[in-house]
Amino acid sequence: QVQLVESGGGLVQAGGSLRLSCAASGTIFSIDVMGWYRQGPGKQRELVAAITIGGNPNYADSVKGRFTISRDNAKNTVYLQMNSLKPEDTGVYYCNSRINSRITGWGNYWGQGTQVTVSS
Repeated sequence: QVQLVESGGGLVQAGGSLRLSCAASGTIFSIDVMGWYRQGPGKQRELVAAITIGGNPNYADSVKGRFTISRDNAKNTVYLQMNSLKPEDTGVYYCNSRINSRITGWGNYWGQGTQVTVSS
């Protein structure tokens, strides 16, 4: 089994910062892209940022310059540093990764989600 476990969400005032972490564990052979999605109230889930195994990041236009994605391949962990948070950043943030399991091969995996609330 493969699991993604997120941490680091919470309540913060506008302009503040939060750092999310997501650790992959289980029967992992290798990990390709790792990323973060979010789903705001009444909105569809959207890509926030993703990072390749080589460390190349990709960001949604709405977070460019404010959020930074990084990963530690030795720890199978991806991070999302969120600065200058805005109320519109509020939502449930989900970790996502393409993982090659030793048991089942390649698959797309999701974490359980962590709530981020930005107050105005």
